Amino acid sequence: MHLEDTNRAAPPDAPCIPPPLAFKQPVSTILLAEDEEFVRKVACEILGATGYGVLPARNAAEAAEAFRAHPEQVHLLLTDVVLPDRNGCDLAQELLTLRRGVRAIFISGYPENLVTKRGLQQPGWSYLPKPFSAASLLRKVKEVLNQE
Repeated sequence: MHLEDTNRAAPPDAPCIPPPLAFKQPVSTILLAEDEEFVRKVACEILGATGYGVLPARNAAEAAEAFRAHPEQVHLLLTDVVLPDRNGCDLAQELLTLRRGVRAIFISGYPENLVTKRGLQQPGWSYLPKPFSAASLLRKVKEVLNQE
């Protein structure tokens, strides 16, 4: 009898899929664009443990590629405002051209008034300041996903 070693670390860019809970599908799938590895991993764990499927990306290019591969499966973009290759606002605008109604949460250490000046006034778009708690992340995700 062979038991799989569950203590091995997952590859750094592996999708954060929650463990199967009676083979349930994820509640929603979130595309997470965050260049800070620690923030990306922690957010992935928080969301995955709550039943969300997460597609992690280290930059805007990876996020756009993941969205193109799964356009109908992505329910929400959770993106840092400042990414190494371009900003999260531009990324969200690009995804909006690929599929209308894309919802987004922009995370940033900058004050909200500086971030909202960059054009976050789309319906279904919101802001979450860094650092954030697990509770505030989950509350904001639920709020944005439940918007009409």
